[in-house]
Amino acid sequence: MTTATTAPPATAATAAPADARIPLRAHLRHTGALVRRNLLWVRQNPESMFDAILMPIVFTLLFVYVFGGSIGQALGGGQDEYVQYVVPGMMAMMGMSMAMAVGTGFNEDFNSGVMDRFRSLPIGRGSVLFAKIGVELLRMLLATVIMLVVGVLVGFDITSWSGLLAAVLLSAVFGSALMWVFLTLGVMLPNAQSVQAMGFLVLMPLQFGSSIFAPTDAMPGWLQAFTDYNPLSSLADAARGLMVGGPVAHDMWVTLAWSVALTAVMAPIAIHKFRTKS
Repeated sequence: MTTATTAPPATAATAAPADARIPLRAHLRHTGALVRRNLLWVRQNPESMFDAILMPIVFTLLFVYVFGGSIGQALGGGQDEYVQYVVPGMMAMMGMSMAMAVGTGFNEDFNSGVMDRFRSLPIGRGSVLFAKIGVELLRMLLATVIMLVVGVLVGFDITSWSGLLAAVLLSAVFGSALMWVFLTLGVMLPNAQSVQAMGFLVLMPLQFGSSIFAPTDAMPGWLQAFTDYNPLSSLADAARGLMVGGPVAHDMWVTLAWSVALTAVMAPIAIHKFRTKS
């Protein structure tokens, strides 16, 4: 009885040092195996892809046909002018929406006991989180491709394929940084509903208080000050400059700086919380 009672604490105490000794090649192998596991789960549960497939279609059509006429006139054109404005901006929205999804999915895995099984295996703890981010990036890229296809069908003109690729990569970098924030929320909050509610509290002000859907010139002064520091505005403006022409350098470097800062701060916190979550 005494041996059975004291064995689990000894195992838990040695888990972190054992994880620290796992070499990089093993971490990469573990991450690849977990990515494959997550992709197999997606194939067996195709309804989990509905948000990545339907959301870009619905949002693109909604904003183009509901707001395109009025906002397009403010831009000096019409609906066609608004299509050129909003499609690159919506790439920023794709990254944030997919980032929130990774947090809710991570929390559901914890509550279902899947993560307890992973933490009992001799694998790198960070590999579990990197695999989640890798699969979510694939979903984000799929959503971006669908959005661009719908955008082309409603009149978007791709003027620079190299700029398009750069904009997609920039959105993926920033999206992966945001995923560390939502992975941390997924570990810390008690259920998926809490993660989703917290995500919307963050998501809505950042999305609509930005230059994603409309120019910020007509916004009140205090809101313009907020949009100036909103990283989604920088990402949207950088994507817009890369894809349809315009200033790029400042917004691109601001977006990369935000990405590095978020990853540097939130990734260690997320991994630590995952290791120590009881």
